[in-house]
Amino acid sequence: MAPAVLPGERGGWWHHYVCPAHGVELEHVGLLTGEFPEGGVPCAHGCRVDTADVRGAWTVLAHQACARAILAAAGGSADERAGAVALLREYSHRYAALGTTGHNGAAGWMLRGRLFHQALTEAIWAVPIGLAARLLGDPVPELTEGLADAARVARDSLVADGRFRSNYTAWLDAAGAACTGKPEWLDGPHGIFAHVLASTHADGWEWEASTYYHSFVLRAYRHAIAAVPGVKVPATVRARIDAMADVLRMLVTPGGLLPSLHDGPYRRAEWDRELAEMIDTGLEMTPAAHRPVTVYRDAGYAILRGGGVRAIVDYGPHGGSHGHLDTLSLYLYGDDVAWQPDPGQVPYGHAYWRRYYASTAAHPTFSVDGLEQAECAGELVSAGADEVTVACGTAYDGVSAVRRVVLAADGTLRDELSVSAERPRRIAAHLRPDVPLTVRTDPDGTVHTHWEGHLHGTHTASGAAARFAARPGPGPADDPQRTRTHVDWVAEDATSVTFRSTYRVGQ
Repeated sequence: MAPAVLPGERGGWWHHYVCPAHGVELEHVGLLTGEFPEGGVPCAHGCRVDTADVRGAWTVLAHQACARAILAAAGGSADERAGAVALLREYSHRYAALGTTGHNGAAGWMLRGRLFHQALTEAIWAVPIGLAARLLGDPVPELTEGLADAARVARDSLVADGRFRSNYTAWLDAAGAACTGKPEWLDGPHGIFAHVLASTHADGWEWEASTYYHSFVLRAYRHAIAAVPGVKVPATVRARIDAMADVLRMLVTPGGLLPSLHDGPYRRAEWDRELAEMIDTGLEMTPAAHRPVTVYRDAGYAILRGGGVRAIVDYGPHGGSHGHLDTLSLYLYGDDVAWQPDPGQVPYGHAYWRRYYASTAAHPTFSVDGLEQAECAGELVSAGADEVTVACGTAYDGVSAVRRVVLAADGTLRDELSVSAERPRRIAAHLRPDVPLTVRTDPDGTVHTHWEGHLHGTHTASGAAARFAARPGPGPADDPQRTRTHVDWVAEDATSVTFRSTYRVGQ
């Protein structure tokens, strides 16, 4: 096994692992050394950061990296297994010294862990610890019993608060299953099987409709079930878990892009590792066969594919802890390029950039008077073999919007966004690329856009005069300092306007 030195402190909140100046997640360095990097941890833009919050976040990541190293060693050579046993015994002593009570440094809103601020991050750490211990004949029953007890207490607290379907529950149950191997963590009244059916929609999406949290709970389910050999999974549960995997296969592109919808990382090496971890356990992630139009009615997404373009129309419930204010957004992807993606989210510890990436302004949707949309849900008006029409009348008082997206016979994608208001308003449609974008306006007002990666757009408006206003703006959330061309397509003092765009792929 790779040499691992366990951290000597309790972990904090990993979301503080973010550069305060640049909003990027800090580099994952020195996690198996047991020592916080001398001079602070680096960010991609040259900063070195050393604060109490960052130290606590680094410690979370270090504990979790050590747990993964222990699990890898537990399945290795005799020497590696002996090293894993020694580290587990060291963890047992450390947990007895540090993890007997709730973490007193945690924020009041958190469901507290014992060794970590959050019970969630403690459960994520406990899963490989429990799996490793059981591979090795459980040389530390006092540790695995303590972790299972902590998971049960935290889960019962969620149940008492009416939050059983929280994504925390999936990992708390997985921790209990990994540490004990007992079926009750799966088939009990608040076990994994009940959670699967309570926290996922019939269309296969996890209830928050976030790609990241969808994969996050699916990973917990797979760990928990694998931890109880021979368990019989009810057909209804198996079908729902299979549907969850199918959601990911419908989203992923042939080039391996997985759109991060609603409050997940735009790009993150750790998410890549988590997905690879599931693939190593048998999850199929090759793109699924598909029809031109696929609609997820519960989550509120429609996916259109044709002419080299994948369009995702987002009309479902918005707002809340893992939602963004982006109803009626239109996301555009190619096989291996994100032309106009959901921008994702930074680690939550950066309040400024977290607010921005949840905002209406960050998304390819519509806005009125420069204001945020309300937390609301759109509706599916129609879905045919080659078109989807969605609408929303509650994003702004006195304003209604309809978006119709069509796969045309000539291979183009046609987008028509109509917005009506009860009084004159400043109405804007947003373009938010993550590729270099050039804009050219013809004398008649027609606008042409060229998106790097061979996407071409033609744009016209009717019902009111509307002008393209191109300006520099932040790229997606993996690096807020990356500059892209943002476009606000604006109709001033308008009561009704229709924005029409046609997209085609070509040289």
